[in-house]
Amino acid sequence: MAVIDTDTIVIGAGPVGLFQAFQLGLLGLNTHVIDALPEAGGQCVALYPDKPIYDVPGVPVCTGRELAQLLLTQARPFLPRDPASGQISNLHLNDQVASIQPLADGGFEIATRQGLQFRCRAVFVAAGAGAFVPRTLNVAALDGAANVHYHLPEALTAAPWVGQHLVIAGGGEEALSTVATLMNSPAPAQAASLTLLHRRDQFQAEPELEARVRAWIAQGLVKLALGLPSGADLQDGRVTALQVLGADGTTHALPLDHLLIRLGLSPKLGPLVDWGFQLDRKQVSVSPDSFQSSVNGIYAVGDINTYPGKKRLLLCGFHEATLAAHHAAAQLKPDQPQHLQYTTTSTLLHQRLGLA
Repeated sequence: MAVIDTDTIVIGAGPVGLFQAFQLGLLGLNTHVIDALPEAGGQCVALYPDKPIYDVPGVPVCTGRELAQLLLTQARPFLPRDPASGQISNLHLNDQVASIQPLADGGFEIATRQGLQFRCRAVFVAAGAGAFVPRTLNVAALDGAANVHYHLPEALTAAPWVGQHLVIAGGGEEALSTVATLMNSPAPAQAASLTLLHRRDQFQAEPELEARVRAWIAQGLVKLALGLPSGADLQDGRVTALQVLGADGTTHALPLDHLLIRLGLSPKLGPLVDWGFQLDRKQVSVSPDSFQSSVNGIYAVGDINTYPGKKRLLLCGFHEATLAAHHAAAQLKPDQPQHLQYTTTSTLLHQRLGLA
């Protein structure tokens, strides 16, 4: 695969990472954004997509998903969509940075788990508490199985379990919301049967949501399986049944066509700990005037960083992304004057925003 040359790489497509891409674009630096999740928005979308946020300047209230869409719209001039596919060409989802190697002449070479390779001149780590990865059932036989899933597809009619027996594992808000989404989906998107698997007959979800799911269970529209998965039966790389240990100490088989694990997400620093940063309690130590890490040319913004007086607030992350972008622009373009320009009056910024 060809190496992609770019000015900068942003690791993390949460709110701060998206705003980082916008600020870099304003300053004339092109960028690519990489995130482990299947959609942009970070923990705002993954953990509380429908909960209200009240402290974003100028936005009295919005949900996590709405905030992500607002930031994507704002950054659209610098995150262009491919006309054919409709996908953002420089936003790489469902992928993680596996390695960062400094180059002898400056800059970095970056490789991802999906095989992408980049050469860039500066890196911005906006990874929040780390890369959010799905929690698993800790059953080794499930690893790599073709019919084990962790996310809902954007188009439910294209879900691989349509017309088949689907088991959803989990008992929290995420699992019960998934049951509700699939139960309320149009007929062409529905599974032939739906089973909710949880270790015990107690859920952790909003009362109204739990009541709806309990009603479907009582009506026989959703089956409830109780117990702890202890193993799995496989055939040709696919799970055919889970071995479930019940409260009575006996194990029984739970047949399935597809397994959708919805146990929430867990932040992992992953390979970030091997990139040579100075870390303080699993956060990247940065200089508060530039938000540059102990590695020259690598910046950290948002919840992933720490410095004296740090506050883990969204608006602080936006401030950090702005100063980091300006510092990087001065380092990468030393021969150009770094005049502060304003989007209200600057012809150059209007051109970059596509307004001219």
